[in-house]
Amino acid sequence: MSEGRNRRWVLRARPRGEVTPDDLELIDLPVPSPGPGQVLVRNVYLTVDPANRIWMSDMDSYVAPVEVGEPMRGRTWGTVIESHHPGFRPGDVVTGGLAWEEYSVLDEPQAIPMELGLPLEAFTAPLGPTGMTAYWGLLDIGDPRPGETLVVSAAAGATGSVAGQIGKIRGCRVVGVAGGPEKCRFVTEELGFDACVDHRVGNVAEQLREACPDGIDVDFENVGGEVMDAVLGLVNHHARVVLCGMISTYNATGDWWSPRLFRNILFRRVRVQGLIVSDYLPRFGEALPVLANWVRQGRITYRTDVVDGIENAPHALRRIFEGRNIGKQLVRVSPG
Repeated sequence: MSEGRNRRWVLRARPRGEVTPDDLELIDLPVPSPGPGQVLVRNVYLTVDPANRIWMSDMDSYVAPVEVGEPMRGRTWGTVIESHHPGFRPGDVVTGGLAWEEYSVLDEPQAIPMELGLPLEAFTAPLGPTGMTAYWGLLDIGDPRPGETLVVSAAAGATGSVAGQIGKIRGCRVVGVAGGPEKCRFVTEELGFDACVDHRVGNVAEQLREACPDGIDVDFENVGGEVMDAVLGLVNHHARVVLCGMISTYNATGDWWSPRLFRNILFRRVRVQGLIVSDYLPRFGEALPVLANWVRQGRITYRTDVVDGIENAPHALRRIFEGRNIGKQLVRVSPG
């Protein structure tokens, strides 16, 4: 396939603070042709995540930054339209693309098991990287036990929403932290959390104290900043903190914030461990059938927040940092 165009976002400058229109550029390229052992995929969904902002900077993080002039990084799901790979044929649904673009040539696509009877959106959210983050972060690091109190920040987001529901499955009292009454209603009424603290109201520490009268045993931390400080003020002895993200700091310049109440990690013998989901890639196959079964049973529900058009990918990213999305933020690149 050589006709048509492939629109792709490239990084033009490293953001200083919030991402601006000058930091990214949408360019037109010919649709690529797959070589031997490759497939050409028409992307249907592109995920945007807080990590995109980390990758735009030149800090020393868990992966190399996107270089200026290179395609913006982000996972895609789509349909094979041309294949020179013996394991795939046109019409197969796959993931594995790692660029903000409409078409991707892949060497080793990952087949999506559509035979499970779930929509493709499920494989971008509770059965995708964010769902795997919630599953392995909570169960392998957080180790929640029946009757314990679990706090999940960014509870209405893609990862937090799943983590909290897994906590309920494990028998915990689950308290979310989210921004605004709509998100808090979603967290308690649709996801089944026991309570939700609205950080936009202010006085997060006092709200958490009321919602967690027995203290906090597990923190699934996605926000950092004031929220994490409030949690650290209430942690019980031998609590566990799953440090998944600190979105409140990603647009900061200079040195990042550090916890004001870090001393409680010492005084209460708290275990804190960072979580990067790629560490668990070899174990995704273990979690997939479990998560899929929970989704089919209705024990895990999810919501996707879809923005149409590759040209709107930066807008979708801004929605996350403005706190406007509920659930998994996606860009629908094509109708599939």
